[in-house]
Amino acid sequence: MPKIVDHELYRKKLLGKCFNLFAQKSYGSITMRQIAQGLGVSTGTLYHYFPNKKTLFKQFVEEINQQEMLMAMAELEGMQTLQEKLEAVGRYLSKNEDYFIKLTYILVDFRQHQDSKEPWGSGVFKRVDDQSRQALKDVLGIQDPALASFILGLIDGLILERLWGNENINFCEQFALLGKMLMAYLTNQETNCKSYSRNEQLL
Repeated sequence: MPKIVDHELYRKKLLGKCFNLFAQKSYGSITMRQIAQGLGVSTGTLYHYFPNKKTLFKQFVEEINQQEMLMAMAELEGMQTLQEKLEAVGRYLSKNEDYFIKLTYILVDFRQHQDSKEPWGSGVFKRVDDQSRQALKDVLGIQDPALASFILGLIDGLILERLWGNENINFCEQFALLGKMLMAYLTNQETNCKSYSRNEQLL
């Protein structure tokens, strides 16, 4: 009886193993043949699942983003307040700092080998960005999309600071501080809304 292969699961497994390959050998340098060798499959098998390197990379980005969201949500499990949740995000980033620095190198290298006119905020990268923003809003209980974008931008900025070797940056400290700042900001917003509502009623 022939072996039944779950092609979707197998595709995801191949993508999951690509991180170290792209980290060790840049996107611009590595070939499909080398990727196949690194994964322990034939080039024919690799091309069966991915027609070219660019398609493989875009699917890789989407897959690792979903894995990151699952891991981050597990880290935040049981956290109740916004302060607790943000501090948990800081711990998650601190524990996985090396991974995120390598991922930044991988993404920047990919971008360097693309047409400069091709917008980053389209296709798979827009989907990944939208998914990350929505997951952040859901987990933290934040409705304001601009605030979610601010937090994602802060995360990227802190990772870049660590990539440059800035030893003054501590993820845990930064997110503990962010929690206090956001609590003050949200409290102020709530107070302003109540004040505006009372004024409207008086009018």
